[in-house]
Amino acid sequence: MPRTTTSTGSSIGPELDASAEEYLTWLSVEKGRARNTIVSYRRDLLVYETYLASRGRTVDDADPDVVADYVADRRAAGMRPPSVARAQAAVRGLHRFRLEEGWATTDPTTDIRPPGPSRRLPKALSEEETEALLGAVTGDDPACRRDRAILEVLYGTGMRVSELAGLSLSDLGSDTGLVRVLGKGSKERLVPLGRCARAALDDWLAPTGRARWEPRRWARRGDAEAVFLNARGGRLTRQGIWGVLKKRARAAGLEDRVHPHVLRHSCATHMLAHGADIRVVQELLGHVSIATTQIYTRVSPGHLREAYDQAHPRAWR
Repeated sequence: MPRTTTSTGSSIGPELDASAEEYLTWLSVEKGRARNTIVSYRRDLLVYETYLASRGRTVDDADPDVVADYVADRRAAGMRPPSVARAQAAVRGLHRFRLEEGWATTDPTTDIRPPGPSRRLPKALSEEETEALLGAVTGDDPACRRDRAILEVLYGTGMRVSELAGLSLSDLGSDTGLVRVLGKGSKERLVPLGRCARAALDDWLAPTGRARWEPRRWARRGDAEAVFLNARGGRLTRQGIWGVLKKRARAAGLEDRVHPHVLRHSCATHMLAHGADIRVVQELLGHVSIATTQIYTRVSPGHLREAYDQAHPRAWR
């Protein structure tokens, strides 16, 4: 199967049905969806077309039964619920696009209900565990300064790892204490920097921090503007930031508790626990729907047990 390339010539994956290619282009150009989203949708639609072919079908003659069977097949394959939901969204979006653009006369996904949002409590650290993680970075060399700033900014702002990796120096407000963040779908928002995050960031941006890793000649366009660099002077990637989290979590004895968005979840959970307005947290995190933010308002089993023990006259006290 031939591969599709971007305008810069970089390969982004196998070519799909013509209508699927048009759909992905529409998502990218007209809707402004992030490249990572397009790559994920391409992968999902490739699996969908492969499944249809195994049933002797194409996107042109897919019907509700085969679409439902495809979704069930994804679940049976062991995909996590969020991944199944994304795959289903990609298929629904494709068929809706085909109908609206005249590629098809019917939409086989009309009566297939999308899965509801996951109601699992996000896996956040306790405040004590967060302090331990933030305190695990000791030392004054550029790596320690950078890693300390990464942890403090992630926890202090609640931004996604991908958003942190994309930060440029021009995004940092000099006097306002606000940072411009480019979120999902290229949507911009302003988030405040707390005292600890600002201090850690200033420490990293000092002449004895980031400047030590600046190369004489930048390898790629945009690296010179990157807030966070690797030791070779390139922009630190999402994978690089994840590596920092794992390394520092290991030092704090929290390796099993840490995942890429753990400080984002912890930021939201702790703010709401201390009385922050839910719509403020929604704006801070860049959630389109407040329903996503409301997941953080659910009472954890530990807090439920503690409140019960303190309040019920026949509890174990």
